[in-house]
Amino acid sequence: MSAATPLPAARPLPKRRRARREHLLFLAFIAPNFIAIGVFAYWPVLYNLFLSFTDWNMIAPRPGFAGIGNYAATFTDPEFHRVLGITVVFTAAITAGSIAAGLALALLFDQPLKGRGLVRTVAFAPHILSGAAVATVWLFVFDPGYGLLRAVLQPLGVPSPDWMTSSDWALPGLIIVYLWKNVGFAALIYLAGLQALPKDIYHAAAIDGAGPWTLLRRITLPLLTPITFFVLITTVIGTFQAFDVIAVMTSGGPAGSTTILSWLIYDQGFRAFDAGRAATTSIVMFLVLLLMTGLQTRYLEKRVHYR
Repeated sequence: MSAATPLPAARPLPKRRRARREHLLFLAFIAPNFIAIGVFAYWPVLYNLFLSFTDWNMIAPRPGFAGIGNYAATFTDPEFHRVLGITVVFTAAITAGSIAAGLALALLFDQPLKGRGLVRTVAFAPHILSGAAVATVWLFVFDPGYGLLRAVLQPLGVPSPDWMTSSDWALPGLIIVYLWKNVGFAALIYLAGLQALPKDIYHAAAIDGAGPWTLLRRITLPLLTPITFFVLITTVIGTFQAFDVIAVMTSGGPAGSTTILSWLIYDQGFRAFDAGRAATTSIVMFLVLLLMTGLQTRYLEKRVHYR
């Protein structure tokens, strides 16, 4: 019986063909993600940019071309300037308060105290609660007739202000609510940064006679600058997009004193049915956020000390 004839060895694919197959396989894996990002992220932005050059009430079959009329009307509108100013004040107060209060709470939570795990959970809980639920609770707290704050101030002889119905107090009231809701997130991020700091630096500084204030000012704060930079960026972006608490507590009032850009977009689009102006305002808000983030990245990141 003759020996079986050996099969010919498989010829390796040419290098160019093999590279092409690897590229196609890579594209097949990433295509679903790119398609999802394009459909749900980039396409709405591009369509919104298109709508900003139109005049459409969202009822007509198709929008009419308006050119740069919406942009001209927006930038020359005193109401828009007022809303932009309120947005800047609101964002600055929330950002500064979140950084200061978050760092203070993180320093407290980092101490070896009994029950600190429970306290950490309680402090972070408002951040994950629904904005509508938070707003409902604080409407009861702020109520000048039967609210919790009135029960605290009345024995001191201090009258409770009309927080949500006074144009002088509505914005400070919203700032308090948003700080209470968001400060737990900043505290948790700072706490993670504190626990990751190298302890040998503190031991060496303590041997050299550095006190608690010197340790905080010379070591802790500089080493936490990456955390501060992250909290700054995320808080600014999140505060610009604030909506739910405003919708429940003030609806942008009284007299527009709590109307920020996000609420103005809703007001123009779904109350006035002016899709062109709403799209224009959202594009302007996007550009403002892009500019602020770019400036923060360019100038503030130079002060960040990465270990």
